[in-house]
Amino acid sequence: MKSSNRKIIISCAVTGSTHTPTMSEYLPLTPEQIAKQSIEAAEAGAAIIHLHARDPSDGRPTPDPAVYRQFVPVIAAATDAVINITTGGSTRMTMGERLAYPMEAAPEMCSLNMGSMNFSIHRVAERISSWKYEWEREYLQGMEDRVFRNTFKDISQILDEMGRQGTRFEFECYDVGHLYNLAYFADQGLVKPPFFIQSIFGILGGLGADPENLTLMRMTADRLFGRDAYLLSVLGAGRHQLPFVTMGALMGGNVRVGLEDSIYISKGVQAKTSAEQVRKIRGILEALSLEIATPDEAREMLKLKGRDKVSL
Repeated sequence: MKSSNRKIIISCAVTGSTHTPTMSEYLPLTPEQIAKQSIEAAEAGAAIIHLHARDPSDGRPTPDPAVYRQFVPVIAAATDAVINITTGGSTRMTMGERLAYPMEAAPEMCSLNMGSMNFSIHRVAERISSWKYEWEREYLQGMEDRVFRNTFKDISQILDEMGRQGTRFEFECYDVGHLYNLAYFADQGLVKPPFFIQSIFGILGGLGADPENLTLMRMTADRLFGRDAYLLSVLGAGRHQLPFVTMGALMGGNVRVGLEDSIYISKGVQAKTSAEQVRKIRGILEALSLEIATPDEAREMLKLKGRDKVSL
């Protein structure tokens, strides 16, 4: 990835499966809300929209293709953004559930967590005394004793099944070892460059949001793949979001924001939409004389198959 005359890809993750309705009244839960926030984020400058589904009755994460069908085609019809469907879902979903909609939709891009790991925000439950939905308490507290599973066999299955449809990946790397896992699959010929590496910081169970860790991930990726074989993107969870992704951009990376990653726009102030976060990081980057990639420019940079080859 060349550092001069480059354009920065903004990804936006609008809802995810970690935050719960009680944590933010602005978290999109229904298909209508998810579609609206996604379209607004694309209009604000996000080239990639990263999507999970929620049960519209109570906001819990769901892998149900029938729910995805209520908002993904709406987003596709209203924007030219790259649509990126999760293969992670949540720690409570089976592999079959996680792949049900991605296999049906054959999107240009899917996210792929590059290893099994502890992943938890269970301490948040200690600060909440009144819940909007009863499922939330057990869901958050239960994270303390759950593992996000993605074994080598799991990853191989996703790469094979989605790869045969021409889908490329947002490789989610929460630790340095995940980069080595990606290198293993590259050596096996199961993935080919350019690799879109989403380096993630600030999640309990993964790398902390320390500048030294960002430097380590960058240097390790350079050593394993060579600078021209991958595009780095940076995600800072929670309060780390804006300062950390800005640092990543200055180091030659792309950026990801959205209510999946942080429910705040500034200290103590909740973001009302993911588009608000997109507009803020875009303003910061443009003030630094960095240009923002359009969806079609992102497609070219990532060598995606194009919107005309999906089944949305």
